[in-house]
Amino acid sequence: MDPAHRAVLRKHRLELSGQLLVSDTIVPFLYQEEILTDAQVEDIESRSTERQKTLRLLDLLPSRGPRAFQSFLLSLQDFSWVRDLLLQELQTPPEPGPTDACRLPESVLRRVPSDQELSKLALRLGAEWESVLLDLGLSAEALFRCRFDHSLSSQVAALAGLVQWRRAEGKRATVERLLQSLQSAGIHSAVLEDVLKISS
Repeated sequence: MDPAHRAVLRKHRLELSGQLLVSDTIVPFLYQEEILTDAQVEDIESRSTERQKTLRLLDLLPSRGPRAFQSFLLSLQDFSWVRDLLLQELQTPPEPGPTDACRLPESVLRRVPSDQELSKLALRLGAEWESVLLDLGLSAEALFRCRFDHSLSSQVAALAGLVQWRRAEGKRATVERLLQSLQSAGIHSAVLEDVLKISS
């Protein structure tokens, strides 16, 4: 999914969860379009309230490929005001983000973070760790596995996910890519600068 589409869904997450009823038309449409799998539909439908179902769908969508956002818009036939809100948001130029304030040198941005750096970062992520890992491209299944295997510590779960991302991406698992995902989750670049001990 395009980072701009991810950002829009994240920004309006709570608003969407209060307005959408996903069970009737949205989830069946996304299943029909092969955006959602059988297991994901079951996962969504197992939630006890419509709000929880919508939040779970919004968790899954970013990892469902390049067609996911457009298919989601198409599924909003009965919620045209929500679709209009998202489209209007996309047409508004973004405000300058924390990227502009990043003080990391090019040589650092291009390298792959070490185990120690990932461990320090996992300690600093807090509740946003799942959003960061989804943005990095970890599947919802892989994220669930990290959460399940390390249920007693979100820090260890976050570290397991970060290490998995680095292993999967190889040389593409750069500090710059990590920075993009942190900023998408609303985490300032200063957090990563501090982890990498870059002086101002």
